[in-house]
Amino acid sequence: MERETIVRVEGLVKDFRPGFGLKKKRVLHGISFEVKRGEVFGFIGPNGAGKTTTLKVLMGLIRASAGRVELLGRDVGDSESRRQIGFAPESPYFYDFLSGREILTFYARLCDFPPERIAKRVEEVLAQVGLSHAAEARLRTYSKGMLQRIGVAQALVHDPGVLFLDEPMSGLDPVGRKEIRDLIMRLNAEGKTVFMNTHILSDVEMICDRVAIIVNGRIAYQGELEAFHGDRKLYDVTLSSLPADFAEEVESRLGAPLAGRGDRVVLRVPEKEMHELVQSALARGARLEEVVRHREHLEDLFLRMVEAEQPGGQA
Repeated sequence: MERETIVRVEGLVKDFRPGFGLKKKRVLHGISFEVKRGEVFGFIGPNGAGKTTTLKVLMGLIRASAGRVELLGRDVGDSESRRQIGFAPESPYFYDFLSGREILTFYARLCDFPPERIAKRVEEVLAQVGLSHAAEARLRTYSKGMLQRIGVAQALVHDPGVLFLDEPMSGLDPVGRKEIRDLIMRLNAEGKTVFMNTHILSDVEMICDRVAIIVNGRIAYQGELEAFHGDRKLYDVTLSSLPADFAEEVESRLGAPLAGRGDRVVLRVPEKEMHELVQSALARGARLEEVVRHREHLEDLFLRMVEAEQPGGQA
């Protein structure tokens, strides 16, 4: 059954005028993508690709120059749609003399949450993000990871169904990144739809269901991560006792990357070349140690797409 579309972006264009009397600069070139209910969606791209501009349009902070943007079936300009979303910016500013409980109470009131339910809701959200133990501590004493979690908490306090997170792992150490990843996965398991704008590809690969890659203001790819791989099959063939001249010959003839340590050599080759390579190597006295299907990481694929969009790259 087709899941409901939560975010729909069609032909989004955004132009900026750098200064008075200067020509407009186009930042977004008619981009289109969709986010479905109940998924963790990764919106990724290099710095300056248009990620934050797109997010600002989605949040109603800036207006599109052209195109159509809908949240929950309503035009992004409809304030009613924003009542059902939560937003955690990359670098939120908090009154650091307030405690965690006080800042969430403030945001709950700002969201017009029913006054009689605020106290209970604040405690629920503090528990959700793992900050119940620090509820009375001033925000100036919070670590970077704790501030990121309180940023997510303020986005959750009015109990929205959709979360927009702008670089939620930015500046965090490995422990802090794991805490935020675990939090996003828990929220998704509770039924929240999560739109995550980031450039940390390993985190995207671990928790996102689908992604859209934006390069130079254009969508280079949208879909499930597995669909990146297509029919391209590569294998890592590990050999030992391989004559040096044969290794160089194979690397030159097949264009296969060669790596290794000591007596062991690893050659990455397409499936159609693998059997011939193994037979030739064995005939030259080499020993076959291992054959493993190579799975490309999102980083490899991402870099290839970015390079293809650069001047002189392949489209």
